[in-house]
Amino acid sequence: MTDPQQIPTPRTSEAAEDYLERIRQLIKTKGYARVVDIATELRISQASVTSMIQRLDTEGLVKYEKYRGMVLTSAGEAVADRIAHRHELLTGFLTMLKLPPEIVSHDVEGLEHHISPETFAALERLSGFLAAHPELLEKLGPPTP
Repeated sequence: MTDPQQIPTPRTSEAAEDYLERIRQLIKTKGYARVVDIATELRISQASVTSMIQRLDTEGLVKYEKYRGMVLTSAGEAVADRIAHRHELLTGFLTMLKLPPEIVSHDVEGLEHHISPETFAALERLSGFLAAHPELLEKLGPPTP
């Protein structure tokens, strides 16, 4: 499998990344993604979703056919894979630090869109190191408020 962090991908907004991540998730779980499904998941209007999907289509990240749904283009898939990889690694890292699930979920949603590639790569290395040396995590003790 290709490392999603190494694939050059277009710059996208946080909102676009959220949509691409949701579309990817829907396609993986249901086999398809529709405007109504995205609107339900993101808790926004179908009109807002349609507007963003049309923009993503114009940008070449999604192939959208009205009333039929959408698929990710290879560029859209690369962005969605990158965001999913960030989400998974950040979730694993913060969980490894024994933070409560609600804090992990909240923090990951913000971090995954704003972390620099350099910081992410450092966290990726640190996560791998800590996974290989769990005794070091025990020395940290429980998180403090």
